[in-house]
Amino acid sequence: MTTSVPSPASSTPPSTPLPPDSPTSDFASGPDPDSSRGRQAEAGDLPTPPTAGFGVYIHIPFCSRRCDYCAFATWDDRGELISSYMAALKSQTRSHVAGWEEDRVTSVFVGGGTPSLVPARDLAEVISLLPLAPGAEVSVECNPDDVTVESMRILAGAGVERISLGVQSMVDHVLVGLGRSHTPENVASAVAAVRAAGIERLNLDLIYGGAGETPADWNETLVRALALEPSHVSAYALTVEAGTPLASDPARHPDDDDQADKYVMADEMLTGAGLANYEVSNWARPGEQCRHNLLYWVQGEYLGLGCAAHSHIDGRRFWSVRTPERFIAAVTEGGELEAGSETLDEEARELERLQLALRLATGVPAETVPVEVRHLVDVEGGRAVLTREGRLMANEVAVRLVPRSGGTS
Repeated sequence: MTTSVPSPASSTPPSTPLPPDSPTSDFASGPDPDSSRGRQAEAGDLPTPPTAGFGVYIHIPFCSRRCDYCAFATWDDRGELISSYMAALKSQTRSHVAGWEEDRVTSVFVGGGTPSLVPARDLAEVISLLPLAPGAEVSVECNPDDVTVESMRILAGAGVERISLGVQSMVDHVLVGLGRSHTPENVASAVAAVRAAGIERLNLDLIYGGAGETPADWNETLVRALALEPSHVSAYALTVEAGTPLASDPARHPDDDDQADKYVMADEMLTGAGLANYEVSNWARPGEQCRHNLLYWVQGEYLGLGCAAHSHIDGRRFWSVRTPERFIAAVTEGGELEAGSETLDEEARELERLQLALRLATGVPAETVPVEVRHLVDVEGGRAVLTREGRLMANEVAVRLVPRSGGTS
């Protein structure tokens, strides 16, 4: 088993255990091993691993246009279902929270798809049904061209205090190549609207390695993104997923060496701007790490609401029916929502725990890293943390980890 990161198009919780994505894949050749290793967040910079928390993921499967690289449960031809889907989502949420204690939910992530495509009041109503703990983190993914001050104020009124903008690039021709509908100017306007609504926590999602994107283009994206002063940046390498338009067009497939160079560029520029790397593809200012996504990396518990949403409770993973039609029918007609499940045995669970923890700046016990990949980690205080080169080769290290008998990561 290898580990990977949540999709650049969605933070949907994983099934086995996480969908494949970059930059965990092993690049054909990485950066010069003698280059700067980059600063990762120190263990003390990270919030306490939220294993005692409880997250809720809400899936909105609708898009105005499906990106060429997207292989997730999203549709751009089902707009007529939005109203009935949101009604079913509210009904499902009410049925779950009826037996919950107050203040149970420590984090919420609304992803998709394009959550900002549905009416903000509908999203706010779903979020308002959840028994949020004091200080709960509530994030919503948005497309830059959907964001208005009014919609952000409605979400803020429901407790949303973090917005994740699907920026991908700040260069026009790169956005066109990725099949995105917004412009760099839309991004700046969206950021202004988010802040005008009083929402200060802001993540910018970026993708590198698209066809025609030069190093200068990627540099421009990073410079312009940092000028917006985000509290968090996610930067993912473009990956080719089977069944997507991108997969059928080899001329547009990314180059491993190019992506490795761009990862190094991102790490240097982001850390230089005060955003420390705390997970292979994520950088944040102190205290601004995404607490909800950290649940995934530490095998925390979360419930998925909506079609195709994944959950992890009491060591069991389970996921819902994939399409919005089946979801609506199951909720309204009392049908079966669960499409499948899995429960790992203790040995597999411990190995997964290590492989996920490896991606974090807190690392893994040093003795679990065999000698043949020790050059890809820094060891201090009994913990092994991936170097920058190691982050580029995360799968190579992950598949060689040796769990301690009876130990924890």
